[in-house]
Amino acid sequence: MPWKNGYTITDEKSMEDESVEWPDNNQCAVGVVVDYSVPAGSDGIGPKDVQNNQAEFGARVGIWRLFDLFAKYKIKATFAVPAVVAEIYPESAEEIVKRGHEVAAHGYRHEDVTELDIKEEKTRLDATTQILADICGKKPEGWFSLPRQMDRYASGTVSPDTMNLLIDAGYEYMGNGMADDIPHYWVTDFHTRRNILTLPYYYHFDDQFFLMFPPVGMGSGLENPMTLFQNWKQEFDAQYKRGRYFSMTVHPFLIGWGNRLEILEKMIIHLTSFPAVWNPTGSECAAYWKTRYPASSYLKLNESIWKDYPGSLS
Repeated sequence: MPWKNGYTITDEKSMEDESVEWPDNNQCAVGVVVDYSVPAGSDGIGPKDVQNNQAEFGARVGIWRLFDLFAKYKIKATFAVPAVVAEIYPESAEEIVKRGHEVAAHGYRHEDVTELDIKEEKTRLDATTQILADICGKKPEGWFSLPRQMDRYASGTVSPDTMNLLIDAGYEYMGNGMADDIPHYWVTDFHTRRNILTLPYYYHFDDQFFLMFPPVGMGSGLENPMTLFQNWKQEFDAQYKRGRYFSMTVHPFLIGWGNRLEILEKMIIHLTSFPAVWNPTGSECAAYWKTRYPASSYLKLNESIWKDYPGSLS
């Protein structure tokens, strides 16, 4: 990687374990992400999506249980919030900031932006930024495009223009990338090295693929909360040993139920039992990484080895 110009995301080679350092001699970093969205289709959140029982539970019960749980164990989280959710539940968005967590942007309606032209995508991105700034009192520094259950890609959807629009808008980081298990630079132009810092995400550590699969109405018996816990625990243990970055993603309308919340608490107890664990918000991690490992020194790209062939998709 990169395979070809225009399809570049990060360095040719990841950093070795011994080269990764965290503030204050901490052993590893733990990022907790709360996807404060609701189930919706590719068009994004609409009136019906916020009026169903799941959405109501997440907004009025689940998120407040998360607030209390995080406070109990002094956990800092990054809340990925669609603009329309912040407008409907401004008291929750304000509470996120009040409790010392971070509000990051999660699209205007958490829609699939690949269906939009660049002008419309920019209009929605700018509106999202302004809405969150007005409600939370601060412009968001991070942007997430987390996946929905039925997305084509498990990493979420971004358009060919999304990253450049985020850079133009002054965003400090993109919240979910699958190219590495440490923060890395998503390059939008090979020759100029134009880039945006990206934080790791992987769907095996996202609760929705274990607590709501298949979608409602398509069967039962496929909820696997203990598998989710084992994934979290084993990945954290491995990343702690290697000194890298562990990230977990939860949804208030899913994780907020009784036994599921107990599993999350069990995981938090596990990770907080280890010494020298750094638990930054997304913006705190991005600020540290860009200072300690600036792209000007640590972004290493080689010329593409890709060659076009008849019938290729280039």
